[in-house]
Order: sequence, then structure tokens, then C-alpha cells
Amino acid sequence: MIAIRVPATSANLGPGFDCLGLAVDLYLEVLAHHSEKNRFIYRGEGHLEDSADNLIHRGFQEAHTALGKTAPPIAFEVTNPIPLARGLGSSSAALVAGAALADALLDNSLGREGVFQLTARLEGHPDNVAPAVYGGFTISALTTEGSYLTQSLPLPVSWKLLFATPAFELPTQEARAVLPTRYRRSEVIFNTSRTALWSLAVARNRPELLPVASQDALHEPYRKALIPGLAECRQALLEDGAYAAFLSGAGPTLAVITDQEHLERCRHLLERYASQDGRVLELAAGEGYRLERRQSETPASRL
Repeated sequence: MIAIRVPATSANLGPGFDCLGLAVDLYLEVLAHHSEKNRFIYRGEGHLEDSADNLIHRGFQEAHTALGKTAPPIAFEVTNPIPLARGLGSSSAALVAGAALADALLDNSLGREGVFQLTARLEGHPDNVAPAVYGGFTISALTTEGSYLTQSLPLPVSWKLLFATPAFELPTQEARAVLPTRYRRSEVIFNTSRTALWSLAVARNRPELLPVASQDALHEPYRKALIPGLAECRQALLEDGAYAAFLSGAGPTLAVITDQEHLERCRHLLERYASQDGRVLELAAGEGYRLERRQSETPASRL
């Protein structure tokens, strides 16, 4: 039996559309057992059927295919605290879990870098899978050869992270559909400068740079119409001590970076944004996926 923990992730971080990401300490946990047939035993956020039509099985199968192998039947026992379709990387965590579990069964033929390259290609962008694989704050780029290059930095421990997750879902496809296909040069320059400033803020522990570094002109202005209260809450947060307030991924989760002094004031504003059926999570930066081999307590034939 092999167990894996994969972190939730926040992507884009404002201006870093499809290239910046952050792992947070909310972990998808999966136990993999050999089995006579594919099984999917799910506990946690939302509801998923017991079938092989899920992203963990897809990552598992795609890793075998990449190595010229046929995936054997496998049973996954899943515990998932990551909200689904809320902008916290639940899909990427599932793909990474499946691919990394396959790699472990195939004598680490892909390695961590191979798992990253495979899942980034499956996702079509690396911003969520990079922190799920490597942890921390990640910057990723598509090279001219078609592979992805990524680097990870630790987030300063004094930065406090809050995530307000409303009760409603916002599928990534819907959030991408509202984006334009062309941008003005000034908008691209606006985001490029702020993405660079984000990396400098992390590397030098300069949170005072974040109010500018977290601004975006490429996706948040178009998505705010899909998310009631987003613009008003973000403005109030920045006026009340937040260093940064930005959509986590495609949303609707609103992420905040602040300090200890302003933490409770920001939490209060986010509770209003999340509303009665939502929630506010205080999280720390997370680490990349971690595998562990265990003695099986349940015979695979019983799964």
C-alpha cells in the first residue's frame, strides 16, 4: 500500500496568470492498493462516484502511458479536504497524486521532475501543479522546446494567509470563457512588471511590495462579474491592512496576505464575503507531495 499527500494550491496570485503558484497546508490524501478492478473510495468535499472516471485514475493511467506501460487495476482510498471548483487546485492535486503514485510503483522512472512535466502538460498550464509537486511559492515558464521550467521559493513565515471560500462553485472552463483573446500592450506590461515584483517580494521578504505586486489587468477585471462582492471586499481589505487580496486561481476563493496585527480584521471582512454557507481558512505555505509506503491492513481482494 502506498500513501500520498498532495497540497492544495493557489494559482495566478493576481498578475501571474498561468505562471505563479503557491502550495498551502491543506492536503489531499490517497491510499493506493493493488486490486482486481479499479475502485475509487471517496470521502471529503463534494461527492464523487466510485468509478475510474476521475482525475486520480487519469494521472495514474497517463503516467503508465508515458512510460510505455499498461496501468494495472488499482483501488484508491481518498480523503479530500480541498473544496472542489473553488480555485484551490483540487483538480491539480488529484492529477499529481495519480501520476506520483504510478511513478512510485514504476521504480521512480519519471522522478519528481517527470511528474511535474507530465501533469503540467495534462493541465495545459503549470501554475497549480508546480507548487503541488515542489511546494512553496513557484514561478513557471513554458520553454521554446515545449517543456516547463519552474523554480520554488519558501514563503516568508511571517506572512499570514487567509482564504475565503464561498459556497458556490465556479468551474475553470466558465471562468476562462469570459477572458478576451487579445490584450493591449499596456495591460501586458502592467502584469509583467507586477509578476516580477511578486518574486522579488518573496525572495527578499518585502511584503510592502505586495499591494502593487498583486494587481492584475488580465483576468480579474473580467471575472469579477461572476463573483458577487469581490471588488468591494478586496478594496475594504486593502484599506484595512491586507498586503494583498487576489482571486485564488479562477475563483471564487479570495486569498489574502496580511500580518499578525491585521489578521482578525481581515478575517472579519472575509467572513462577510464567504457568507453563511462559506468558510474562511487560515493556512500556511505547504510542501510538495510526499509519498509513504505502508503495510496493507486491508487485503486488496476485499476492496
